[in-house]
Amino acid sequence: MIWKRSAVLLFYSVCGLLLQAAASKSKVKGSQGQFPLTQNVTVVEGGTAILTCRVDQNDNTSLQWSNPAQQTLYFDDKKALRDNRIELVRASWHELSISVSDVSLSDEGQYTCSLFTMPVKTSKAYLTVLGVPEKPQISGFSSPVMEGDLMQLTCKTSGSKPAADIRWFKNDKEIKDVKYLKEEDANRKTFTVSSTLDFRVDRSDDGVAVICRVDHESLNATPQVAMQVLEIHYTPSVKIIPSTPFPQEGQPLILTCESKGKPLPEPVLWTKDGGELPDPDRMVVSGRELNILFLNKTDNGTYRCEATNTIGQSSAEYVLIVHDPNALAGQTGPDHALIGGIVAVVVFVTLCSIFLLGRYLARHKGTYLTNEAKGAEDAPDADTAIINAEGSQVNAEEKKEYFI
Repeated sequence: MIWKRSAVLLFYSVCGLLLQAAASKSKVKGSQGQFPLTQNVTVVEGGTAILTCRVDQNDNTSLQWSNPAQQTLYFDDKKALRDNRIELVRASWHELSISVSDVSLSDEGQYTCSLFTMPVKTSKAYLTVLGVPEKPQISGFSSPVMEGDLMQLTCKTSGSKPAADIRWFKNDKEIKDVKYLKEEDANRKTFTVSSTLDFRVDRSDDGVAVICRVDHESLNATPQVAMQVLEIHYTPSVKIIPSTPFPQEGQPLILTCESKGKPLPEPVLWTKDGGELPDPDRMVVSGRELNILFLNKTDNGTYRCEATNTIGQSSAEYVLIVHDPNALAGQTGPDHALIGGIVAVVVFVTLCSIFLLGRYLARHKGTYLTNEAKGAEDAPDADTAIINAEGSQVNAEEKKEYFI
C-alpha cells in the first residue's frame, strides 16, 4: 500500500513537471499576468476549514494544494492524499477550493497553493486552529463557612489556544482584584489558566452565587461559566415587634421576637426583668410570640427575647409601659383649654382695635368743631360770639381770591 501511494504522488509530480515544460514554450508570455491568490483561515478545533486558491487570468495552467509537510492534497480535481477529512469543493481553471473537516491542532500551519507556470508561482495561506477551553471548575469551597472567615476560591480551565481569560462575578458585579496564572499544556499547543479569588465573608453573602466566567474567541460570544452558591453560618440577630405602639390596660398585647440566623435559632427564650415570666396563665409563649392577656399596671417592666444557635446567641429588650385608657383618650381628644385661650386672645385684640379706632375718630371730630368756633372764644357773651363767628365767615368770604 505504501509503494502504491508513493507511485500516485510521483505520477502527479511528473505530470506537473511535464505541464510546466509544455507551458514554458507556448505560454511564457501569457503567464506573466498569472498569480494565485489565497487567504489565511481561522477555524475552531473540530470545525471545518475551507482553503481557496483563485487565479484571475489562467490559460489552462494546473493548480495544486499542499499541506505544511509539503504533501500534495489536490492536483486540480485529483485527490493525492488519502485523508477522508479532505474533500474537493470546487475545481476549475480559475479556482481550486478544498475543505478539511474535523480540524485538529496538528492541522495548523502554512498551506501552499501552486500555479504551474514557468517558473512555478505560489501563494501561502496560514491555517490557525483555536483550542476550545474546557468547562471551568471552581474549587476551594467547603460548606459551611463561618461569618468572618477568609474564603479562597480557584477557577481553572484547560485546552484553550490562545490562553483564555477568566473573570469573577459576585451578585452580578465583577470583582477585579484577583490572581491569574497561565501554564502551557503538555502538548505545547494549548494552555491551562487559573484564577484565584480571596475575600472575607459575612452574613450578607449567604445564598449569594459566585460566578467564574471564561471568555475565549472560540466560544462565539457565549462564555462558559461555573457557579458556586455560598452557605454562610452566623449568629442570630433579634428584634422585638409589639402588636400596638400604645399598650392599654385591660387589652391584650402580642410581642413578636423576630430572629434571623443560620442555623435558624429555635426556640426563643422570654424573660421579664431578668427572671421568669411572673404570670404564666396570662403570659403565653407560642413559638416566637409572647401573648399577654388583659394588661394591667403590674405588667410594666423590661421584657427580653433571647435567640441561640450553634454559632452563638443574641437578644433584644422591650420596655412595657401600660397606659390608662382614659388618659390616652384625654391625650388624643381636643384640647379645650387651648381653644378657649385662642378665642380669648382674638376677642381681646378685636376690642382693643375698636377702642383705638373710636378714640381716633373722636379726636379728629373735636378738632373740627374747635376750628369752626375760632374767633368767638374771646366774646363776653353768646350774642357777641355769634356775631364774631358770622364776621369770621364774612372775612373768610372776603379773603377769597380768584385767579383767571
